[in-house]
Order: sequence, then structure tokens, then C-alpha cells
Amino acid sequence: MSTRSERPASAEQIHAALAALAAEPATGPQAGPEGARETDRLRLLGSLLAKVELEITVATRLTGEEELEDVLETMLGWADQLGPDPGIAVNVLTNRLQRTALQVSESEADEPPPGREASFAAAMTAMYTLSAQLHADRDDVEGTRQALSGAEEALIDVMQGMHDLRIAIGDAVGEEEEPES
Repeated sequence: MSTRSERPASAEQIHAALAALAAEPATGPQAGPEGARETDRLRLLGSLLAKVELEITVATRLTGEEELEDVLETMLGWADQLGPDPGIAVNVLTNRLQRTALQVSESEADEPPPGREASFAAAMTAMYTLSAQLHADRDDVEGTRQALSGAEEALIDVMQGMHDLRIAIGDAVGEEEEPES
């Protein structure tokens, strides 16, 4: 299984796709007079990914069954592009979960609120669990163990974050507020 594209898009091609979608980056290193550079490729791909995700979000109807139909139609296009190799799909999903976890954890506060921390840990739990299965499918016992350890630690963080959020809204007693006997 290879996750390498047989014909990877160049920075110029990605920049052209962004321009075609009226999403050409206005600032940054990719806007230099020499045009898009290969060193800007990942940043440009991130911009293209954001534009596509925004387009999907705007196009998805938010009413019960129609929303599900729209999501399924998007998934069909996703599957058509990736092809029949389930290993590639797992690699793409793992990468997406890592990006999601980082995006969820972004906060203006010095310490993210407990709901964000729990959501970060939930995405990491899913990522580690998928990784563990991938290692298990390859008979990589040590890799499976390491990934499962990461998933277990992240799952504990999910539970702690949810508990901290309950404390924040008054639904649970915190450690420092033990009930009187």
C-alpha cells in the first residue's frame, strides 16, 4: 500500500486551483513575485482543503434526512477519489484526525476549556485506535501496543475533560469541593 500520489499536484497547480475557486491566498510566502514555490506546497494544500471543506459545509443541507443524503453523496465522491484500497483510506482518516485534534485544541485562552480538551482527546483516541488496528493488520504487535497505549491515555483525558466540564456547569462535585458528611 502506498500513500504516494502517482502524479502529485505541484505548488503551481494547487495555487491555480485556489485561484479558480476564488480562494487564492492574498498574503504569505506563496504570494511572492516568482509565484508559488514547492516549499509552499503544504500550506497551499491546507488552503485548498479549507476552501473545499467550507464549500461542503455551505452545500450541506441541515435538515434531518437531507443532511444525511448530502454527507453520503460527499462520501461517495471521497471514496471515488481514493479508490478501493482501504489502507489508504485509513491513512487519510488518521491524518484528518490529527488535523482535527490540533484545530479543536486551538484556543485564545492559555489553557483550553475542558470541552475543547476532551474533544482534542477524543479525536486523538480515534486516531490512535485506527493506528492500532493498522499495526495489528500488519502483525506489528509492538506498534499495536504503542498505539493502544496512546488511545488509552487519550481516552482517560476524554473522561477527565468531560468531568471537568460537568464541574464547570455545576453538575458534578470537584475534588476541591467534596460534599460534607
